[in-house]
Amino acid sequence: QVQLVESGGGLVQPGGSLRLSCAASGFTLDDYVIGWFRQAPGKEREGVSCISSNDGSTYYADSVKGRFTISRDNAKNTVYLQMNSLKPEDTAVYYCAGTPFGEAMCVGADFGSWGQGTQVTVSS
Repeated sequence: QVQLVESGGGLVQPGGSLRLSCAASGFTLDDYVIGWFRQAPGKEREGVSCISSNDGSTYYADSVKGRFTISRDNAKNTVYLQMNSLKPEDTAVYYCAGTPFGEAMCVGADFGSWGQGTQVTVSS
């Protein structure tokens, strides 16, 4: 049974940092493309960052380039999202998602397995 569990969200001041974790079980992490998505109230879900299953290539939304870093630790079956220089507009529920489809784009429709989400709030 594929399961993804996010952790690491919370309240942080603008300019601060958080590291989100996505713990995977029920499958081998390096066989899956893993993505981080976010959804703020009243807004559409956005693909924040994804990491491929084969060569570890990464994708970042323009809004987070240079501030967020995605990484994977296959030994721990965990994917991380390091978020630096956080802005109030980064406030959202963050979800990790996975797909065995190696050609998946970083869009929610390509991902079939989802975690429950973790709240990130950036506010002074």
